[in-house]
Amino acid sequence: MSLIFLFYLSSGLFLGWASGANYMGNVFGTAVGTKMLSFTAAALICSIFIIFGAVYGGAGAASTIGSLGSINTMAGAFVAALAAAFAIFMITKTGLPVSSTQAIVGGIIGWNAFVGMPIDTSSLFKILGSWVVSPVLAAIFAMILMRLVKAFLHRFPLPLLYQDLYVRIALILTGAFGAYSLGANNIGNIVGVFTTAAPFNDVDVMGIFTLSSTQQLFLLGGIAIAAGVFTYSRKVINTIGREIMELSPTAAWVVVMSHSLVMFLFASENLHDFLVSHGLPAIPLVPISSSEAVIGAVVGIAFLQRGRGLRLKSLGKVAAGWITCPFIAALFSFIAMFFMQNLFGQPVH
Repeated sequence: MSLIFLFYLSSGLFLGWASGANYMGNVFGTAVGTKMLSFTAAALICSIFIIFGAVYGGAGAASTIGSLGSINTMAGAFVAALAAAFAIFMITKTGLPVSSTQAIVGGIIGWNAFVGMPIDTSSLFKILGSWVVSPVLAAIFAMILMRLVKAFLHRFPLPLLYQDLYVRIALILTGAFGAYSLGANNIGNIVGVFTTAAPFNDVDVMGIFTLSSTQQLFLLGGIAIAAGVFTYSRKVINTIGREIMELSPTAAWVVVMSHSLVMFLFASENLHDFLVSHGLPAIPLVPISSSEAVIGAVVGIAFLQRGRGLRLKSLGKVAAGWITCPFIAALFSFIAMFFMQNLFGQPVH
């Protein structure tokens, strides 16, 4: 790996670290907030499966981000990723959940505005549409699952001790699935702008499987996300797990499962190809907002409870962060592109 590529990739790794600080809350915030899992156990499970999902399931959604702006220089990719990382870091410091999708879209739009390149509106509308659809879909899943769980427990009541054990196991399994889906869906946000320039050769691992150049890049991005999970995710966990709405352990499981299903639907190439081959409308392979999905699931449960316990002030702060994030990234990207090209003499296009 050349030193110049490693330098440019550092902004993507910083973006991965900042995103990891946010991702942990989306996958395990409710489990840690309800004290069903310790932070350390949740962080370990989250990190392993995010990396696994990034390496083996990240190709589908990553292609959409790559086509959005088609950044064609390493300097341009460096600035776009740095702008996204800066926006996520600033909002994460406040303890609010935010999306790497929103941030990297802002960074790419800043590049488009600076170089005067048209935006791929088809890809942009797919991504923007997912920002609306994903929380609604998560809320619907949460309402359906919550009703099914309540019906099951009413018909087959369990002693509290067994119920507690089963919920803990379910949270671990569902959290692992959620982390895998999150890694698969969002790794394109982290290092997708670098895929065309990755200087890796395919590697055969003990004759068992082959890691492609892109998968090696996704592996580095996944490790950066894991570092963020362990070092800077507690603030967002508190917001997701406690401040928006107090959740029962069962409701916490429903939130994680609903979020995970939505992330998986928008990342699975196999599901997409199956629907297309059978003439059915396919779900677009786009990176969606993990934080929107998990908040949508929480709101779905609140809807079943007629809004009881939902803290609208905290929800409003989260929504403000979602709106602010892409604008911060776009502005930072546009300004930084100017300095990169005119002060440091590095072409961004």
